[in-house]
Amino acid sequence: MALNRCKNGHMFSEKKHGKICPYCNIALEPEQKAMGEDPLGQYSEIFLDELEDKQRVVGWIVCVSGPSKGKDYRILPEKNFVGRSPDMDIRILGDNSVNSRNHAIIMYDPEKNHTVVLPGDSQGLVYKLDNEDSWEVVYEPKELLAGDRLKIGSSEFIFVAFCGDNEGFKFNWRDFEND
Repeated sequence: MALNRCKNGHMFSEKKHGKICPYCNIALEPEQKAMGEDPLGQYSEIFLDELEDKQRVVGWIVCVSGPSKGKDYRILPEKNFVGRSPDMDIRILGDNSVNSRNHAIIMYDPEKNHTVVLPGDSQGLVYKLDNEDSWEVVYEPKELLAGDRLKIGSSEFIFVAFCGDNEGFKFNWRDFEND
C-alpha cells in the first residue's frame, strides 16, 4: 500500500483519498510526489507509530490450505469480522469462495478469557474440525482452543491461541494492565 504525506505531515492512502489529505484538505503537490520528498525533511517515527494498531493481539489463524497458504491473520479483542472486503478485520484474499463481508466472526471475550467462532451473516458456511476428524458446520458459537482447525470458503486455518487457558499456558492481558 502506497502512502503519501501532506506538507503538514499527515499520512494517507492515495488509492483511497486521491491526492487530497483527508485530515487537512491540502492537495499533494505534483513535484513533491514525483520527487518522493518528505515535506518535513525527515521521516518521523511518530507518524509511523500512528499507523500501527494499538490493540493487543490475542491469537492468530494461520492458513494451511488454500490460496493464502502460510499467511497469518491477527485476532484482536472482541469481534473480528472475516471476509474479502477491505473493511473486514480479517481479510482473506485470493479465495473467491470466501464471502466479501461477514463470512465468519472470530470473537475473543476478555472477561471470560476465551475465543469463539460464530457464523457470519452472509451465505457462506464456516466449518470446525471436531474430535472425530470430520468437519462440523458452525451454527452457533463454538469455543476455539489452540490447534483447532477451521474451514472458511475453500481455505483451511489453524487457530493459534495467545490469550486463554491453553494446555500448560494461561495468559490474559488483564494481568499486565499496570505495565
